[in-house]
Amino acid sequence: MSRRSSADPDGVDVSTDDLDLTHERTAVRRRQGSKPTRRILTLITAAGLGVDAYVHWQLAPGFDTLTGAASPHFSQGQLFRLEAVLALIAVLLVLLLTRNRLGALVAFLIAAGGLGALLLYAFFDVGGFGPLPDMYDPIWYTEKTISAVAEAVAAVGALCLLLMSGVRGRPA
Repeated sequence: MSRRSSADPDGVDVSTDDLDLTHERTAVRRRQGSKPTRRILTLITAAGLGVDAYVHWQLAPGFDTLTGAASPHFSQGQLFRLEAVLALIAVLLVLLLTRNRLGALVAFLIAAGGLGALLLYAFFDVGGFGPLPDMYDPIWYTEKTISAVAEAVAAVGALCLLLMSGVRGRPA
């Protein structure tokens, strides 16, 4: 490290370490985000996943009759319940593991995966394959729209948490 020396108006020689290091640390701290920002993103992510879980759980009984052709077959209602349970697990992880990337990663994967499946089956008739039913549903009803928005919000919130935690711990 270089040393800088300068005289102040009183004629006293003041020596300081290179100030660039302090500037780099400040930039890293700024990229990490503040505690309130992390808390808000955590709550937004948890809320989006909570809404997703509620909507899927409520819709599941109406989709129990749609089953796959192959044995063992799964109903679309069972898949909706699975999505609801996974979303609740992600809520718990994101709320309990606030300083860990694992919670944000699981939340992102669940929310983005749910949104991806919803959009896939809304716009493409993939058909049933194996034990999975044909879930093509091009109609956008209220619950489907709420679920899509909640999953998108949760995915974006979790991605922001991942990006913020990715900077922590790296040297500048």
